Amino acid sequence: MAIQVTAAPVLESVTIFRDRFDWRRCMNDRTPIVLVTRKMPPAVEARLQRDYDVRFNPDDRLLSADELVARSEGVDAILPCYTEGFSADVIARLPDSVRIIATYSVGHNHIDVAAARDRGIVVTNTPDVLSDATAEVAILLMLGAARRAAEGERLMRDGAWQSWSPNFMTGTQVTGKRFGVVGMGRIGRIAARRARGFDMEIHYYNRSRLPAAHEEDAIYHPTVEDLLPHCDVLSLHCPVTPETYHLLNKARIDLLPPHAIVVNTARGEIVDDDALISALTEGRIAAAGLDVFENEPDIDSRYASLWNTFLLPHLGSATVETRNQMGFRALDNVDAYFRGVEPRDRVV
Repeated sequence: MAIQVTAAPVLESVTIFRDRFDWRRCMNDRTPIVLVTRKMPPAVEARLQRDYDVRFNPDDRLLSADELVARSEGVDAILPCYTEGFSADVIARLPDSVRIIATYSVGHNHIDVAAARDRGIVVTNTPDVLSDATAEVAILLMLGAARRAAEGERLMRDGAWQSWSPNFMTGTQVTGKRFGVVGMGRIGRIAARRARGFDMEIHYYNRSRLPAAHEEDAIYHPTVEDLLPHCDVLSLHCPVTPETYHLLNKARIDLLPPHAIVVNTARGEIVDDDALISALTEGRIAAAGLDVFENEPDIDSRYASLWNTFLLPHLGSATVETRNQMGFRALDNVDAYFRGVEPRDRVV
């Protein structure tokens, strides 16, 4: 069965309204009230305080559904992260004052967009600005998993390194190997470009084939199943949809070569944990480098016990530059909405 994966449009990050705006002309002589659910980078909080009446979460504590609803009373806009769930029930309980949810993330599967549409609430996200940072982490995960970096670092920190020998901690060399991508959007294309620096041959699956100029000689496969046997490294870059949930299951893992390395910087729900952990334990694939997990931060504890995993705590966008740009992009969308301009990153 072919999985439908949509490549995001390529846009450049631009902060479109840098100057303070007098909201009184369009907000009945008052400044919009914005609820910010998590602690933001200082530059983002400074812009929020300059332009809006802000309700912060200074303790950076994860808010429950009831707290989200209660803190939204009288609020015009909500700026959440992917950590907050806006289910249909939560959205139904939001006060009528809420007009826009501008999520500080590319993914928006934590928001029931159909329920938001029914309530007339605009939803926006922050695409494109984290592409380079996330692609960097994909390469880090590939190298860390291939060269047993986590195991080696533990040896050093535990003072357990005792000797060297020709067979000591041998891993996999990625130079000249095949790099497979599921989801050739902006992040997938940048990750492929970085992999070319290791002289890797690029293979990919996407819902539709890219124009030749964007392929850069990558080899297209019409289905995920056709792609997998050609992957020495499989890098996942697709969004979570009903079609991609547990995309990497046992049947598809069994199509990978036994020396394959799985890399996931997209969303944990794309991977069936039981299937991947079994394959790693039984040696049916070589290793995995994972930055995202289902039910994070409550990840499956079996991953930590495996020597052939390289694990990170969702660091894909974790650079100062990227986290600032994510906040600015979210605020660009809020600014646009309250100025009566269509937000550039509108989801619904």
